[in-house]
Amino acid sequence: METIGFCTGSRSFVSPLVTKCQATQKQGTKISTERKGSTVIPLGKPGLQQANNNTSTVKLLSNVEKLRLLTKAEKAGLLSLAESFGLSLSTVERLGLLSKAEELGVLSAATDQGTPSTLLTLSLLLLVFGPAFVYLVPEENAWEVALQILVALVCVVGGSAAFAASNFVWNLQRSN
Repeated sequence: METIGFCTGSRSFVSPLVTKCQATQKQGTKISTERKGSTVIPLGKPGLQQANNNTSTVKLLSNVEKLRLLTKAEKAGLLSLAESFGLSLSTVERLGLLSKAEELGVLSAATDQGTPSTLLTLSLLLLVFGPAFVYLVPEENAWEVALQILVALVCVVGGSAAFAASNFVWNLQRSN
């Protein structure tokens, strides 16, 4: 039986069927193994891991655990509140919300170091645009006043949400 392993620079993964298969990377992309019948497939470019070691990676799940977010959500009653609105785990699964979030890049955005500053900039722009719109749009007709109220409301709610999201993502990314 042949086993398959993956080698990415200095690290390797070999299927659990083989207990002592050590993959080592030679010159270029040639791979050798200590065990016969094993195939190791190189992933990525050689030396890529050494070039990326100086950037810090965000350990999202570790930080969720450090912040005890699931315990806080449970104590705050957020799970019961979501269920009362019809959003249970089975509903999330049936609607495919997790796969849709993955497709939209929500998790990668949560680990991107630039996300908190981008969200903060967005919140500041929205919080400035709302009052500027109310100031610049004339109040001659009732529909203009209604438009002012609608834009101001959207900008205040959106700006506040973006500010809160910026703070939340920044706290998730903190490594302390």
